[in-house]
Amino acid sequence: MLFPSFAFLVFLPLVFLGYWYAFAKNLRLQNIFLLVASYLFYGWWDWRFLGLLFFSSVADFLIGLAIDRAPTIRTKRRWVALSVLINLSLLGTFKYFNFFVDGMHDLLATVGLQPNLPLLRILLPVGISFYTFQSLSYTIDIRRGSIKATHDPIAFLAFVSFFPQLVAGPIERATNLLPQFLTPRQFDRGSAVDGLRQMLWGFFKKLVVADTCGVLANEAFAGDVSATPGISLFFGVFFFAFQIYGDFSGYSDIAIGCARLFGIRLSQNFATPYFSRSISEFWRRWHISLSTWFRDYVYMPLGGWRTKWGRLRNILITFAVSGLWHGANWTFIVWGVLHGLFYVPEILRNGKARRDVASLRDLPSMLWTFTLVLVAWVFFRSATVRTAFAYLYYMVANAFLHPGALLKWLARPEFGWVLVLLVVEWLARKQEHALERLPGSVVLRWAIYLLITLVLLLYIDLSVPNEFIYFQF
Repeated sequence: MLFPSFAFLVFLPLVFLGYWYAFAKNLRLQNIFLLVASYLFYGWWDWRFLGLLFFSSVADFLIGLAIDRAPTIRTKRRWVALSVLINLSLLGTFKYFNFFVDGMHDLLATVGLQPNLPLLRILLPVGISFYTFQSLSYTIDIRRGSIKATHDPIAFLAFVSFFPQLVAGPIERATNLLPQFLTPRQFDRGSAVDGLRQMLWGFFKKLVVADTCGVLANEAFAGDVSATPGISLFFGVFFFAFQIYGDFSGYSDIAIGCARLFGIRLSQNFATPYFSRSISEFWRRWHISLSTWFRDYVYMPLGGWRTKWGRLRNILITFAVSGLWHGANWTFIVWGVLHGLFYVPEILRNGKARRDVASLRDLPSMLWTFTLVLVAWVFFRSATVRTAFAYLYYMVANAFLHPGALLKWLARPEFGWVLVLLVVEWLARKQEHALERLPGSVVLRWAIYLLITLVLLLYIDLSVPNEFIYFQF
């Protein structure tokens, strides 16, 4: 089920009313109701995906209990290894099997062999990368002693399948989300209202910014780059940068805001990443739940992070794996490695993380960081590594072809919406979301709500599927 759809418009109020009015006095019934609603939400795409979600969840629930009861560290590690094997096998089969088969085919072909290797004709389950990582972190954290295994299967299944964040995050840790399903929840009107505000801003980023910018980005990447002015190619990747940001952070805003309607707090997933002054800061602000997941479960366990060369090695490995997580294509791996390479100068000069908020005097460093991110986005968006290099080459080679195209792009309404997004988020960069703290005047607040709603009504079409980019990951 999609957030911007008529089905969700009916689904959410019904679940909200049942949750708070029919089952509010019984935590277990409330969790059962939320679990059923979450499975309905997920099964709306394809009911066959439900079996995989259920199997993965039950396996890690039982393994969590086994880890808790295991008498020795060695036995606990074996149970964690089984959890890793199950989750990565599911992920590898559905997402990467054909990628590795194609790679093996190409390798054998280079030595003169003509292999006939089998390919799987299967659909990629929506959100499989998200819920397998969320479930996997649970067993690892039990082994580390960060959390005790739960004996409540309903609460655990609800934790893994919680519908607002199930298919595109944030990737929640059991230490944060699971306890919220184990303790009674009280309705908080202020939190719910703020959640609605965050959802409103999320829909604006998705429908007004991401979907409109996506049309222009698709045209740029589908065209003949050799005959396209360099400035048009630049704006193609520029609009893709705001398509993917508006799309993904918009989903996170809707998910986090929706969760607050049910008295549940999810982790912040984006913190104005395009105002970053370095690549390291960018990754502290972009897809935060995934960045910290790889930091805690890949980068740190690799060891050697206390030395400069150990950090270099681990950064490159972690970013390469992060790229592969995004999809079974060499373009994603190159995208990840590029970010790792962009990170290298900071390690070599022992750069310290900046925790203060950016100001206008930081504009040069913000523009430089944004430029590096744009270069990497070319690979992320392109179908092949070769077409990505061609895109970058002609963006430079055709830089002075039809320079007047600049005015055409700056005059487009899509560019105007990007500016609106940037201005609003710049003014609210110290907040968790753009509409968190609005002017005290009730009239002014409602005028802002009404204005955003009217803009949304101009762009929304509930009859057309508005899928989110990260559903494919």
